[in-house]
Amino acid sequence: MIPINRPWIDNEEKQEVIKVLDENALTSASRNGGKRVQEFESSLRTFLNVKHAISVNSGTAALHAALLALDIKTGDEVLLPSFTFVATANSVIASGAKPVFVDINTKDYTIDLHDLKRKISKKSKAIIPVHLYGHPSDLCELNEIANQYSFYIIEDACQSLGSLYKNKQTGTFGTMGCFSMYASKVLTAGEGGAIVTNDDKLADTLKMIRNHGMVEGYDTQMLGLNYRLPELSAAIAKIQMKKLKTILNLRRQNSLLLSNLLETIISKYNIKIPEEDQIKKFNWYLYTLAFNNPNNITLRDYIKKKLIENGIGAAVYYDPPVHKTPFYQKFSMNNDLQNTNWSSKHVLSLPVHPGVTEMDIQNMVNILKRELQNIL
Repeated sequence: MIPINRPWIDNEEKQEVIKVLDENALTSASRNGGKRVQEFESSLRTFLNVKHAISVNSGTAALHAALLALDIKTGDEVLLPSFTFVATANSVIASGAKPVFVDINTKDYTIDLHDLKRKISKKSKAIIPVHLYGHPSDLCELNEIANQYSFYIIEDACQSLGSLYKNKQTGTFGTMGCFSMYASKVLTAGEGGAIVTNDDKLADTLKMIRNHGMVEGYDTQMLGLNYRLPELSAAIAKIQMKKLKTILNLRRQNSLLLSNLLETIISKYNIKIPEEDQIKKFNWYLYTLAFNNPNNITLRDYIKKKLIENGIGAAVYYDPPVHKTPFYQKFSMNNDLQNTNWSSKHVLSLPVHPGVTEMDIQNMVNILKRELQNIL
């Protein structure tokens, strides 16, 4: 089985982890973190061209810490898409604020600007655009809206490390950008995350938040939690940073080959494939198709089943969307999210990670052609 994503771990990561074990320095409660935490953060700052990178133990922790740093609290509203992993919304709930779900556009599945403007209220304090599948949101327009209403922008860049908007890295446009280093992500620490910002004060606050609100010893000065990144995880991330550009290039090569091979069937079967433009360049975290056949919404699920039966780990992200999960259905919210609902029933993601070969991609396309011919 070719999984939808698989970390590329070599001997160098393993050796670095062994060094941490030999040194018996598994983690650090110091303000700036342990040696490998600092080395990883330095590499990330350089790659993203930002002033500060603060590592934490998950992408969820990154989002929650960012909201805490901005003093988002009970009575506030945060605008975000429902078409995302639930961590984005959970972080808002954990801060005490109310998530207000905004629809997406069906071009690249990022937040819809018109619906966003429609749902702004006097309680709105922040926007969390999600760069889903590695597709950058419309960041210039979002910054204009944020400036007009004095909102914060917290970029959920958990899936978009290496994606570009106007040749600038995602995660570096807003007040803060949040990244994930979960096992399936483009760059992994096993579990991990990071917040980046150019604001000195926010960086200092984030360092306190990830360490129980402490500065020196047991001197808690604000609400914080144990969001520290262990040295074991930082050891993996530090080495992964060395080959990040190679990882991104391999994903791009696989994705471009897949797009070229799919050209012969996309119009015949009304399939939408991801397409870059001059403004948005993807990291190709996920290669996501949409089956546009309006009379057969089960087509996606049939194709997914057949791909899995043939050893291709196709997956759906996300069905159900957050607003239709049991927990969030308990909230009384305006959930007029037509494009979100449609996308959740029509999208299908295919593996393009560095472990996927040209033969694998050819096989994917052959299976797709065969099964589409059988059912349509």
